[in-house]
Amino acid sequence: MTIGDVVIETPLTLAPMAGQTNHAFRSLCRSYGNVGLVCTEVLSSVPLLTKGGLRHSERLFDWTPEEFPIAVQLYGAEPHIVAEGARIMVDYGARIIDINMGCWVPKVVKKGGGAALLRDVCTATAVVEAVVKAVNVPVTVKVRAGFDDGVVTAIPFARAAEQVGAQAIAVHARFAKQGFTGHADWDIIRQVKQAVTSIPVIGNGDVTNAADARRMLAQTGCDGVMIGRAALGNPWIFSQIAHELATGTPAPQPTAYERAEACLRQAILTLQTSKLPERQVLLELRGQLAKYSDGLPDEAELRASIVRAESLADIERALAPILIGVAG
Repeated sequence: MTIGDVVIETPLTLAPMAGQTNHAFRSLCRSYGNVGLVCTEVLSSVPLLTKGGLRHSERLFDWTPEEFPIAVQLYGAEPHIVAEGARIMVDYGARIIDINMGCWVPKVVKKGGGAALLRDVCTATAVVEAVVKAVNVPVTVKVRAGFDDGVVTAIPFARAAEQVGAQAIAVHARFAKQGFTGHADWDIIRQVKQAVTSIPVIGNGDVTNAADARRMLAQTGCDGVMIGRAALGNPWIFSQIAHELATGTPAPQPTAYERAEACLRQAILTLQTSKLPERQVLLELRGQLAKYSDGLPDEAELRASIVRAESLADIERALAPILIGVAG
């Protein structure tokens, strides 16, 4: 699949997740292979327009040329503000701008951004058009099925967004007010795919394994599959899905040692690339690291040790029985 002039080598993409998809995690997923496109954490466009806000936001400007292809995600409610924010991101090296119209978190929605834009297709389209005119890189959009339950605006919006120059649409097939509850209605992805004429549609929601990915591709005709929460504590999910789609046979599951090693690698990578103090990094990261404990020996005890960690040494001590025991 291609997004503008950017070739995406595999149809599997990593969803943008606030507080999760930093450079370290994106790099870890890439290291296991078969991730076609990754995306940054979402950035608010408003602070970028002031010197102090831009300086504060710069700690999240963590993308590198080695990660290409990567999208930088922005949110905002005012077309001219989002457009100016996109222009700044391109100046910092962004090669794809993704507009967030899927976030349902109240602090984003109450400002009119994220999924709140789906209440008004005209305003949402105006945001896309302003960004397309402001930058010389492909512009994509991530949406929900709609804002209010049962009111599907993703379909008319996708058609309008394509007409003003959007180069791809990713659809999380839940309504904003569902959050992550209930089930994703993949038929909405199918309808969005039918509504557009020439741009790729990426499906998102309830894909946790190769069987899910295969069914989504078959049922919706979408061009790519976006995976979010299922990748947390499971960065090899892309390579596993790709292996099974290609061969028809399941990929081997990671061993206890491999899970513990990936957990430690993520902690080290995050500390190496973060601009925050070690303790703060671990306080923010340990919830994600705890997901690696699933299925490991003494799972409950290991999880408890990780969620109490305040330093890399604490993480190393928690994982030592597995890493040293197996290595020995």
